[in-house]
Amino acid sequence: QVQLIESGGGLVQAGDSLTLSCRGSGGTFSSRAMGWFRQVPGKERAFVATISNLGAAPFYAASVKGRFTISRDNSINTLYLQMNDLKPDDTAVYYCAARRASTPGVRRDLFDYWGQGIQVTVSS
Repeated sequence: QVQLIESGGGLVQAGDSLTLSCRGSGGTFSSRAMGWFRQVPGKERAFVATISNLGAAPFYAASVKGRFTISRDNSINTLYLQMNDLKPDDTAVYYCAARRASTPGVRRDLFDYWGQGIQVTVSS
């Protein structure tokens, strides 16, 4: 059974940086493409970033490109999202997600496993 557990969220000020982590267990972490999504109340869960199983081909939503960096360390089954120059619009619950496939994806329906989510709040 695949489990994904996010950590590192919290309350920060605009312009600050924050790094989210997602620890995976069950299955073979290094065989799975991974992604980050986020959701605010009343809106659909939105794509943020994705990366291949071996850490290649990172791809970002336009709203975060240049500010966020997705990476992974397969030796410790962990996915990261480095978030710089945070803005109030980045406030959301952030979700880690894994695919059975090795190639990155941007659609929610391509991801098979989800974490429970973690709150990130950016104050102005």
